[in-house]
Amino acid sequence: MENKTKKPYYITTAIAYTSGKPHIGNTYEAVLADAIARFKRKQGYDVFFQTGTDEHGQKIEEKAKAAGVTPQQFVDGVAAEIKSIWDLMGTSYDKFMRTTDADHEKQVAKIFKKFYDQGDIYKGYYEGLYCTPCESFWTESQLVDGKCPDCGREVKPAKEEAYFFKMGKYADRLIEHINTHPEFIQPVSRKNEMMNNFLLKGLQDLCVSRTSFKWGVPVDFDSRHVVYVWLDALTNYITGIGYDADGNHGENYKKYWPADLHLIGKDILRFHTIYWPIFLMALGEPLPKQVFGHPWLLAAGDKMSKSKGNVLYADDLAGIYGVDAVRYFVLHEMPFDNDGQISWALVTERYNADLANVLGNLVKRTGAMINKYFGGTVVKATGADENTDVEFKETVSAAAKKVEEKMNELRVADAIGEIFTILRRANKYIDETMPWALAKDESKKSRLNDVLYNLTEAIVIGASLLDSFMPTTSEKILSSLNTKARTLEECQTFGVAETVAAIDADPLFKRLDMKDLEPAIEKIRLAQVAEYEKDTQGAAAEKEEKPQEKAEENYISIDDFAKVELRVGEIIACEKVPKSSKLLHETVKFGNETRSVVSGIAKHYTPEEMVGKKVVFVTNLKPVKICGVLSEGMILAAEDEQGKLSLVVADKPEIDSGAKIG
Repeated sequence: MENKTKKPYYITTAIAYTSGKPHIGNTYEAVLADAIARFKRKQGYDVFFQTGTDEHGQKIEEKAKAAGVTPQQFVDGVAAEIKSIWDLMGTSYDKFMRTTDADHEKQVAKIFKKFYDQGDIYKGYYEGLYCTPCESFWTESQLVDGKCPDCGREVKPAKEEAYFFKMGKYADRLIEHINTHPEFIQPVSRKNEMMNNFLLKGLQDLCVSRTSFKWGVPVDFDSRHVVYVWLDALTNYITGIGYDADGNHGENYKKYWPADLHLIGKDILRFHTIYWPIFLMALGEPLPKQVFGHPWLLAAGDKMSKSKGNVLYADDLAGIYGVDAVRYFVLHEMPFDNDGQISWALVTERYNADLANVLGNLVKRTGAMINKYFGGTVVKATGADENTDVEFKETVSAAAKKVEEKMNELRVADAIGEIFTILRRANKYIDETMPWALAKDESKKSRLNDVLYNLTEAIVIGASLLDSFMPTTSEKILSSLNTKARTLEECQTFGVAETVAAIDADPLFKRLDMKDLEPAIEKIRLAQVAEYEKDTQGAAAEKEEKPQEKAEENYISIDDFAKVELRVGEIIACEKVPKSSKLLHETVKFGNETRSVVSGIAKHYTPEEMVGKKVVFVTNLKPVKICGVLSEGMILAAEDEQGKLSLVVADKPEIDSGAKIG
């Protein structure tokens, strides 16, 4: 039912880190938040939807330096790209927050000083293992296989002067809050994880400042320090709506805080359910009502990562399928508590099955029949309901309440499923009533009118409920029937319209063939592979093909050379890498050891030519994945000015594989 009181509802996403272009998994969160915000507005709430970008930290400073620009220039460019993608995907945010905004930075400095003055922060030294991408320190025991437990990347020893927040001071209070507010952390599995793995084991004091880089909010009473990026980032949820550390809060803060929902990825749950609530307790402010840690959208069962060559971007997907089709896929395919899957093939399959067949076909043929049999207009049904009409109408009119129940539980995929129950039932209703058969009998023209009218009611109700998830498609459907979206209350009543005028509109979704899409998909994929090979250590293959020109003589010592391990390897199997036209995948025998190696030589050698060769390899490079294939070495080759390539081979066949060189 609609809420007539316009109760405030404040929803946020995690702010996107401006280290690079967000992939579809990141974009999913913005689309999910938008769907929830739109539906809350439909329920009658006064919604404030905030999203934005997280723009400080060591990683940003390093990326800006590598790009030859200032950190501000770097984040300006990335933030603009993120905002353009959010806009492309139709996210109806009320504020796009940036942590480089002057008013935010001012409040962060004041909050830090407030914590220090009231004894929550003290100065000390931090010595530990630091993950730059995550901006996090770890102890040896917290690592997973010697790497960062959050992102799986390398960590480096670090020691520096820092300010620390006394987390233990508020831990018991937070535990009590979680226990007495079961809705605070959702899903429940996330709550159990935070309690058992962190809170109940005891909290270490948290490092809240850094001195090893400068790109952050300065600590105004200690110029060597900048505020730790997580304290800076988390406070955006209150500074963005007018919080003032001196107590002179803006009207939006007074109106919307505490937040109704922080929507975040499950990987940053600890920051939002432990650090953030404790910061708020120290500020004397109420905690958000709910933190929902949504699952990940995975490519081929794996977390999306440029290093794995499996990244999908929203703009690429939208360019092929359309914005609403992408919105539908990510919202429909993501389970409540488990990771979802995405691939070009999966999107195409869902596009055809649900959007082209179920939705598009229903709307197109209903409109076509109204135009063919009644000149474009049908009137409200007056005949007696037949058995199939009763069940059909009950299904349609019951959907709105079911959708609302699912959305109140944040079960968005299930809510969309209830809408498509209407559409599938309408298609079945066509098969049951056979309008084309009724049209052949003039005495059944009234029944034909009623059947088509009933179909339009199902379509209008379905489209009205769909407007939070596929807003452009919903508008197109409603326009084709010369009407507007109905309220949730109106969607529970079958037979609202007196007349329906159908416009002969273009198909909403035309069926797609993967064979026709493959050239465009391959172009996107190749561009990503090229970028991957260029920007990662996996670029070794590219460097083999195009060695950099020597700008000047660069001598090394014998000690430097001794660090490089060169060994003869016998290639016992070789094949082309499916995702690349340049790469070969060799299985190489080094004595009693067998390794996988990827080399960029497919334009010069066939797999058949490679088998049996004994070639020199660098064998102590760090293993990497190239186009999803593990590479545990680098083949050596010479290239002349004409681009001809020759492998460095052992000229005596009796030389043993695994023999060392040097």
